Amino acid sequence: MSAPTHPAKSRRIPRRLTTPSLLIGGAITIVFVAIALLSLVWTPHPPTGLDMLNRLRPPSPPHPFGTDFLGRDVLSQVMAGAQVSIAVAVVAVLVGAGLGVPLGALAAARGGLVDDLVMRSTDLAFAFPALLTAVIITALAGPGAINAIVAIGIFNIPVFARLTRGAALSLWKRDFVLAARCAGKSDLSITIEHVLPNCTAVLVVQATIQFALAIVAEAGLSYVGLGVQPPQPSWGKMLFDAQTFVFSAPWLAIFPGLAIMIAVLGLNLLGDGLRDALDPKIRRAR
Repeated sequence: MSAPTHPAKSRRIPRRLTTPSLLIGGAITIVFVAIALLSLVWTPHPPTGLDMLNRLRPPSPPHPFGTDFLGRDVLSQVMAGAQVSIAVAVVAVLVGAGLGVPLGALAAARGGLVDDLVMRSTDLAFAFPALLTAVIITALAGPGAINAIVAIGIFNIPVFARLTRGAALSLWKRDFVLAARCAGKSDLSITIEHVLPNCTAVLVVQATIQFALAIVAEAGLSYVGLGVQPPQPSWGKMLFDAQTFVFSAPWLAIFPGLAIMIAVLGLNLLGDGLRDALDPKIRRAR
């Protein structure tokens, strides 16, 4: 007599990967990146093209987001501005993580004087926000996208250093790290093979959050003239130009403002969803 057959188990996507925050945030972020990539090869009109005969035209089929005071197409500028926001934010976060993570891991592994030196250095960096750092750098080297990246990246270093140190300190007390020490592994080997891989989840979530903050910081720096310089479109610069026409041509402020708001909202939702998916304590609590 043949053994009874059991129905095949359906392959379901884990519930933690289908949370509203993760799905909505991921969708918004994908659209945001897709628009930036599309703008590299196509925009409805040249983002920097001037058309004085059609200046300050309200939204219409030829110009869905209207035109600005120089006749430039606002939709094309918003699309091109996404390039700048992504480029500045990605490089600034990579700079912050690339320097902050090793510093935090070093502080946790060595402790003592090294830990105190790294932590006091991060305290000093926190005393100079991105905008103030940009003002100092601009005074020395002049405004520009590179200086904005440096300023935001410097501000990200202590964030990643403190986060990595806090996560690593708890791991250094775990049994698997003690076992690795008993096996004769060096602190560097333990950090690379055991500590940092177990910090990946929290670092990914923080990188997503810092990405959103970097977009806001870049817009703020461009707004005050310290970030991306004309004629390169930038959401912050568009908001600065729109303040003169906020009542006569409100679309000049509405569309870049919405772009910043939606992009940051999507990244924050994505970060919240990743935190829920990657943190087992939160999953158990829910």
